[in-house]
Amino acid sequence: MNVPVRRALLSVSDKAGVVELGQALHALGVELISTGGTGAALREAGLPVTDIQAVSGNPEAFGGRMKTISFAVESSLLFHRQRDAAEAAALGISPIDLVACNLYPFERTWKSGAGMDALVENIDIGGPTMLRAAAKNFHAVAALCDPADYSALVQELRANDGATCLATRQRLMRKVFDHTADYDAAIAQAMAEQAGQRSIRLAYDSPVPLRYGENSHQRAAFLRQRGAQASMYDLELLGGKEMSYNNIIDTQAALEAAAGLAPGGVAIIKHTNPCGLAVGPDQPAAFAAAWAGDPLSSFGSVIAFNSALGLEAARFLNLHAESVRDRKFVEVVAAPAFQPQVVEYLQRNKNLRIVRTDPRQLTMREQYRIVPGGLLIQDADLQDLGELQPVTRIQKMLDMELLSFGVAAVRQVKSNAIVVVRRRDDGVLQLLGMGAGQPNRVNSTQLSLERAKLNLEQEAAQLDTDSAAHVATELSRAYLVSDAFFPFPDNVEVAAAAGVRTLFQPGGSIRDKSVIRRCDELGLSMVFTGLRHFKH
Repeated sequence: MNVPVRRALLSVSDKAGVVELGQALHALGVELISTGGTGAALREAGLPVTDIQAVSGNPEAFGGRMKTISFAVESSLLFHRQRDAAEAAALGISPIDLVACNLYPFERTWKSGAGMDALVENIDIGGPTMLRAAAKNFHAVAALCDPADYSALVQELRANDGATCLATRQRLMRKVFDHTADYDAAIAQAMAEQAGQRSIRLAYDSPVPLRYGENSHQRAAFLRQRGAQASMYDLELLGGKEMSYNNIIDTQAALEAAAGLAPGGVAIIKHTNPCGLAVGPDQPAAFAAAWAGDPLSSFGSVIAFNSALGLEAARFLNLHAESVRDRKFVEVVAAPAFQPQVVEYLQRNKNLRIVRTDPRQLTMREQYRIVPGGLLIQDADLQDLGELQPVTRIQKMLDMELLSFGVAAVRQVKSNAIVVVRRRDDGVLQLLGMGAGQPNRVNSTQLSLERAKLNLEQEAAQLDTDSAAHVATELSRAYLVSDAFFPFPDNVEVAAAAGVRTLFQPGGSIRDKSVIRRCDELGLSMVFTGLRHFKH
């Protein structure tokens, strides 16, 4: 049902666009009612304005704390236009058909570090009351809480002889209740903070249905966090099918891994674990090295770059091959930018999801995990190293870039996590092998070394060189990095038997001395990194 707008109440903290709104309403014959600063701005523009006290019957008081709260004002918004019409007339209540109101800048004041007095003075009382009253009576009243909506509403009024439609009023009603809920949530959180406590209120909206969740029998949707400056929801899809639930989860893991790498990094993710990581100034070489970390697992993977993707690197996927069998199948390729012709090349695979986003803009500072009836919150694990402490008799000159790469890798692998990394002769840093998610650390160590040996044996075959010698040489130069301490010397013994000579772990076990002693007996170098990196 269309409702003509004959009287409008304008009372805004953010005055952007309010004069233009007032001018448009006045031109449509709408009576303008307003408060202090908003009324002054409208009058300065030459518009006739009815003061709010002419409606409320009371002056503004207490330094502006009381302006719009009154029986008369709220009744003008709230009364049912058919059922209560006679009673409203008897009480001298005339309807107000539109409210434009935005609230005191409480959240901005809070984020500026203001103290309690300033916070309290920026708690809006009358504004939320007006908005909620208008929104409750959306069958008859349009409630505007966002200047971004002014223009569309004016266009609708002009197109509908000065009336609003029900669909618009319903949309604006939903926006109001989201807005006031967020406003109250910010106040509650700020007051808790002032008391040295913490409360969390998270709000999400704009749901997009997904085909299904992790499995086809699970329903799923994707929502955006209200107020988030950057969101996975806003990923720019340049080609391919829509993102699935699993695509979104794996892409987040890939972007997180790529963001933790030095410039020139590429992360290949399968089921949220890195199966390939590499860093190097030559992007095609780095991409090939990452893929070589586990070519079998890279099939159907999600890939993220932390620098603009060039055509030569993109052609590594071999999408130009005549035979489909010769093309590398991946689900998603993400990068902050794509050099000329890259997107067109990737679009040869009509199903490949091509995503433009900067991994660094999506780095989470806090992480949340919902458990039944509760919420866990923690700082994101963004620190690589603590205080380094060489603990064995044999001490080596450290390759700090390789060590940082190894820690960045193990930080992304599910615990218990072990990674084997190396610097190739061409300078590329490469994940050679990883063991993830095992109940005991020995299994993770064994898995990482088995993968590393297999990769090196395949590399030796390509180089047409002696396999055993190549494996021995490369593992002796590699770093083995653990996400947590070695509880027993058995991990050390497994690593030594494989030919690894340099190990890194946080330290902190009650058996550190026995582990160090075993390293000395086997002629290994071990360094405590001082920082654990569990990822459950």
